[in-house]
Order: sequence, then structure tokens, then C-alpha cells
Amino acid sequence: MDKNTGIGLALILLIFVGFNYVNMPTEAERAEAQRIQDSIAEAEALTADQTAEVEEAVAEVAASNDSTAAQPELSDSLRAIQLQAKYGDFGAAAEGEEGTVVIENDLIRINVSKRGGHPLSVELKEYQTFDSLPLQLFKGDNNRFALDFWANNKQVSTQDLFFSPSEDGFSVTGENQKSLSMRLSAGPDKYIEYVYTLAGNSYLVDFDINLVGLGSVIERNATTIDLNWKNDLPHQEKSLQNERDNSTIYYRFSDDEVDYISERSDEQEEIKTDLQWVAFKQQFFSTVLLAKDGWEGPTTIETSRDEANDTVVKTCQAKLSIPFGHLEMEQVELQWYFGPNHYSTLKGLELGLEEMIPLGWGIFGWVNKFAVIPVFNLLEGTGLGYGIIILILTILLKTALMPFTYKAYMSTAKMRVLKPEIEEINKKFEGKDDPMAKQQATMALYNKAGVNPLGGCLPMLFQMPILIALFRFFPASIELRQESFLWADDLSSYDSIFDLPFEIPFYGDHVSLFTLLMTISTIFYTRLNMSMQAGSPQMEQMKWMMYLMPVMMLGWFNNYASGLSYYYFLANVMTFGQNFAFRKLVDDDAIHKKLQENKKKPKKKSGFQKRLEEMAKERGYQPPKK
Repeated sequence: MDKNTGIGLALILLIFVGFNYVNMPTEAERAEAQRIQDSIAEAEALTADQTAEVEEAVAEVAASNDSTAAQPELSDSLRAIQLQAKYGDFGAAAEGEEGTVVIENDLIRINVSKRGGHPLSVELKEYQTFDSLPLQLFKGDNNRFALDFWANNKQVSTQDLFFSPSEDGFSVTGENQKSLSMRLSAGPDKYIEYVYTLAGNSYLVDFDINLVGLGSVIERNATTIDLNWKNDLPHQEKSLQNERDNSTIYYRFSDDEVDYISERSDEQEEIKTDLQWVAFKQQFFSTVLLAKDGWEGPTTIETSRDEANDTVVKTCQAKLSIPFGHLEMEQVELQWYFGPNHYSTLKGLELGLEEMIPLGWGIFGWVNKFAVIPVFNLLEGTGLGYGIIILILTILLKTALMPFTYKAYMSTAKMRVLKPEIEEINKKFEGKDDPMAKQQATMALYNKAGVNPLGGCLPMLFQMPILIALFRFFPASIELRQESFLWADDLSSYDSIFDLPFEIPFYGDHVSLFTLLMTISTIFYTRLNMSMQAGSPQMEQMKWMMYLMPVMMLGWFNNYASGLSYYYFLANVMTFGQNFAFRKLVDDDAIHKKLQENKKKPKKKSGFQKRLEEMAKERGYQPPKK
């Protein structure tokens, strides 16, 4: 070995000794290392039975709502190792104090759970259930709102972890607003934060999700975080079946179009396009989650029901995606809406939420939005009871429709005065198998007299949009909810004067008096029309159908909103009054004289009569020469 090589080896040895001396652990570091080694040795020394006991205890801690439950006697270091093995950097948040933090304003009270940091229940202060209990949109541990992701090669759900609140709750009123922070720690400067901001007089709650320092915690290949949301919608109204038939999930696309899952079916849908909001809609109330920047697709939504469970209307679930870019600080700005399905309230938010209220499509929805609702809101301001408001609304609508009603009556009166001549035509063709000739002769008489046989039907077509619009308005109107009138204790639900000890198919287990009155008045109205149009071949053919419809309506409306049956009953009664007044004012002899004069005037054949004659010629019939 030469001199240079020896010097090099000596320097390397010197550097190695110096490095070890400089990096020699302190007494405290050696003690900590020995403690960790002892803990590991303790864990490795556990027998198979002891290991199973520890794992079972950890599972019980995760599943139990009682943080004081008996736990095995294990060292703090071993417990920390076990929780970190299960939850990664979030292991320290796997244990905490159970409880809720209450935040409230003038309208709502929200219980925010420390476990999961999400709303555990929401109460609407101005409303009650049908049995006078506080109205809660959802409540209980069956409801879920959680961020699910992979961290440190562990599947983590915020539903299982404890958040630390910034304060013990608050109450805010008027125009003021306050915020509550719920923070889930993953270590120093690493956390998930939910920030609830509540104003004093609003059903909206600002809800921000802050993801801080998680770029190295959440798996690097993750570009999104799953948000899983589930609510059991509780039974709140008088009719559970009506609730189920009006509860579902609504959602709004980024192009402002609103869609929904059919209320009558249980199904799952995957929506691949972006959304603005998703709503769990009940009959009169909704819970809506809105994203200010929209939800990126795909989104999975699902509704289900358990017919045997009479406390839960439906279960609604949604799986949404939150983008994650592994930045030092990322924020997702959301909003909650916890409130009533009140058209004016939802319309005022300018978020398209009013589309959840089923007012009807096309012209029927327009009638409700631009005619019925404004008039109804105007009458509400008078302070009158809703039974009187419906009465006034009926009078206004019947007055507006009076020209059509009068035209229909006049058409019926013309048909009535022609009854003797119609009967002569019927006798002339009696025993002859030639219905086409009989029809053509009848039409010729109508044409000469200047009578349109459809004249009584056409005015009714103008009334149908209002009738159908009101059919949708009354059951969807929260204004009528729990408003009583006469024997009806809730105009938005059925009235009952007698509860049956059994259920009649297609009818129900109770007797609705408003439905009975509506049905009886409809039968009388039908009978009156039949008597006024006796001899009309068209009416004779429709006779049994006209009588069958009121009987069918008896079954349909028995479980429907009593306010609607009450309206239809009032409309029938007012129609009787109008027809009685018309009959006093209209002179049948003058009508008959006018029709006889019309016969003397030259008449141009109508298109309908021409088509009728062409059909007769095709069948070999030759009209009689004049």
C-alpha cells in the first residue's frame, strides 16, 4: 500500500467516525426509540387470541356511539399504531367525544354531529308534522354525508372520524350571520374543514369544504373525492301514500333544464353530464345541495322505499364527485337549502328550485304560474281563511269563464228546441239499417237551423286548462297544508267523516264528505245536461260514460286533497246557479223562431257535412233529390 492510499483510507475512517458522533441520538431520542421498540415487541408478543380481542375492541370503538365503552387495557402507543394502521394519518381522529353542535336562526335549527361533521338533523321551526310534532327534514344515524377517499393506502370515510368544532354552537337572528368551523385533522397543517355560514332569516346555508395540506396524504393518482349523501325521508303528512307519490330526487343540469326520477318508481340513474344541484324532495319540503361551480359528472342517484316501514317515506341517495388537484389549499363552495316547497320562496332564490313544484306541463303550468298563484297570493293578503279564499277564487274563475259557460248553454238550448224535429228524424229511420243516412239527415237539420252540434263542447275545451291546472295546484300548495275548514282538518290532504274498519279496493278506509258532495253534484249536473240534450244521438251514446265518470272520480278523489274536491263542488254549484239564471233569461220560443228563420236562408255546407256526404256516397248512399 502506497502512502496516498493510506492517507485516503484514514480520511474516510475519520469522516465515518465523525458522522456517527455528530448524528448520535440524544438520551431522550434513545428512550423514545426504545419505547417504540417495546410497543412493537408488545404487539408482536400478543397471542392469536389476544390479537383477535384487540381487533374486536377496535371495531367496537369504530361502531359504537358511546366513547366511554369499556376498552382493552392497551398502551397508548399500541392504540395509536392500530388506529394509524386502519386510518392512516387520520388515525388520531378515530376517537373523540360524541355529541352535536347546534346552530340555528329564525327559521331552522341544525344539529351538526361531531362524528362526521355533517348535519345530523334539521328542524324547520315554523312547521309541525301532521301529529303536531316538530318537523325535521331528516334525523338519526341512518342519514349519511361523507367524503370517501384513499389515504396512505387506507380507505377513509369522514363519517367514521371526529371533527373539532370552532365553538359550541350559535343562534343568529335578523340580517346577521355567523359561521361554524368543523375541522378533521390529519396532522400538523393537514386537515379537512367544513364551514357552515348561517344568516338570521334564510333557509340557505353556505357550506364550504376546505382541503388543506392533503396533497401528500390522499393517493397521488386520485383526481376526485367521492361525496356520498343519503337521507331517510321521515313520515310527516297525514297520508303516507300521498307522501310517497310526491317524494323523489330532482336535479338541474348545467343548461338549466330540471329533471327527476319518477315518483312512482324506485330506480337508480347515472347522470354523466354536469349538474348545478341535487334535491331530495318531499311532498312539501326539500333538502337541496347546490354547487356554486357545478357538480362534475358522473353522478349516481337512487330512490328506494320499504312499504312495510311506515316511519320512512323513501330513502334517497346521491354519489357526487369533488375535484381534487393535490394543491396545498383547495376549496369547494356549496350551499344547503333546508326549507318548504313554497313557490314564491323558491322563485325568489333564482336557482330554478321552483321547478320542483309539480304545477303541470305546458299550458297547465302557465295557468298556475301566471293566473292561479298570483290571484291566490293576493287573496292570502286579506287574512281570510283558506276555505273562504278557495270560495272567492272559485267565484272569480267562474265569472271569468262565464262567456264560455253562456255559449255552451246557448248551444244546448238550441239542441233542446230542435228536439221534436230530431225525434221525427229518428222515427223516419226507425227499423232501417242505415245509420249514415240518419246521421246525414240530422246534420242537414243542424246546418239549416244554424246549430253547431259541437258548440257545447268547444267552450268546455277552453275551461279544461284551468280545471287541470287546479288539479295540480291544490295538492302541491303548501299554503293549504294543515289549514282547516269546516270538517276538514287539512285542505292539502283528504277529509274524513268516518273511518272504516276495513279498506275498500280503489276507494280507501275512510269516507270523504267533500268527495261525496263533489260526486253527487257532478251526477246531478250530468243528469241536467242529459235532460236538456235528450234526442241527441251523440249524447245517447255517451250517456253511460257520462254517469260512469263521477263514480270513478269518487274513488280517485277519496284520498286526494280535500281542497280540490271542495273547489270542484263549489264550481258545480255555481254552474247550477248560472244555468238557472240563463234559463230564466233565455226564451226558448225566441230561439226556436230564430232557428226557423235560419232554415229559410241559403246555407253553405260545412266541411264536416261535405265529408259526411262523401263517406255516404262511398258506401253507395244517394241523397234524396230536393
